[in-house]
Amino acid sequence: VQLQASGGGLVQAGGSLRLSCVVSGRFYSINYMGWYRQAPGKERELVARITYDDTLTYADSVKGRFTISRDNAENTVYLQMNSLKPEDTAVYYCNAAGTLYGGRSYNHWGQGTLVTVSS
Repeated sequence: VQLQASGGGLVQAGGSLRLSCVVSGRFYSINYMGWYRQAPGKERELVARITYDDTLTYADSVKGRFTISRDNAENTVYLQMNSLKPEDTAVYYCNAAGTLYGGRSYNHWGQGTLVTVSS
């Protein structure tokens, strides 16, 4: 299972970006997909997660500004980020967990994509 993230970049405060992450490979199911971020000197933190039944979880700091969604047919998860703030600057990582054929579980990470918000 591989995850390929894209969409990061440099944006001014108040602007928007959309991150995408495609999950590929051989797997039986995706139970949930999510986005985490890690700012310099800080621990990686959950930003948003969407489960197989569309249960959504957001960090308090992004509620009302960020929206996670997915395209099941394309095995893709998106993170629409609006009203960006300088404190949103971080490397963003996508994550997916589910079940492989044969019943084993997986929990994989994509490469990070840098989001920089200038003030």
